[in-house]
Amino acid sequence: MTATARRSSGIRYVLGSLLTFGALNAAYGGYYGLSGAKGVPLEWLSGSPFRDYFIPSLILLVVVGGSFLAGAIAAFANSRLARTAGLWAGVVVLVWISVQLGIIGYVSWMQPVTAVGGIAVLGLAWLLPGQGARTTAR
Repeated sequence: MTATARRSSGIRYVLGSLLTFGALNAAYGGYYGLSGAKGVPLEWLSGSPFRDYFIPSLILLVVVGGSFLAGAIAAFANSRLARTAGLWAGVVVLVWISVQLGIIGYVSWMQPVTAVGGIAVLGLAWLLPGQGARTTAR
């Protein structure tokens, strides 16, 4: 295995791990919200298009969690689509957190951590070879 292939393999592993963690976090958050988001003030949603946390939780679970899961699978499967999937997942989570901040403002330490995680996903995905590139990092 060449040095470039080892580097690519390491990036895929770290990216896949980060995406897996993000997918699990989104799944838990989505489930929690769909279950009623007990302890989360509904006042945070005042002025938003949402009456409760059902729709935002569904978006978190399906869109954010789904994009992270797809990216993780692509990264761990050494797919040519890993870079694209990772970039999309990073964009999705950054849009999610930006909209969340716009609607409810800063309410939790998890918001900046999520933004940093999204930026890390983008950076790691960017370092992977593109779709047309061939890799021997299997």
